[in-house]
Amino acid sequence: QVQLVESGGGLVQAGGSLRLSCAASGRYAMGWFHQAPGKEREFVAAINWSGANTAYADSVKGRFTISRDNAKNTVYLEMNSLKPEDTAVYYCAARVRAARALGVFTSGGEYEYWGQGTQVTVSS
Repeated sequence: QVQLVESGGGLVQAGGSLRLSCAASGRYAMGWFHQAPGKEREFVAAINWSGANTAYADSVKGRFTISRDNAKNTVYLEMNSLKPEDTAVYYCAARVRAARALGVFTSGGEYEYWGQGTQVTVSS
């Protein structure tokens, strides 16, 4: 059973920064998604098994950075220049099937395991 534990969420003013962490029980292709109240879950960023390839939603390009420490089985989401519209519950996700693929996975349906979520609130 894959376990994912997110941390690092909180309340921050617009323009501020937060770093989310997702500690996994193994090494997998990983992604971050968010879900705002009343909205569908949306893709934020993804990183492949090795860390060589990443992908971002257009809304966060240039502001967010996904990275991983494979020695710790941990993936990070560095969020800078935060905006009120970034407010959401952020989930990390792990893909076990073809986990060592070179590509990244940007659809929620491509991931088998999800963390419990961490709240990010950006005040204006």
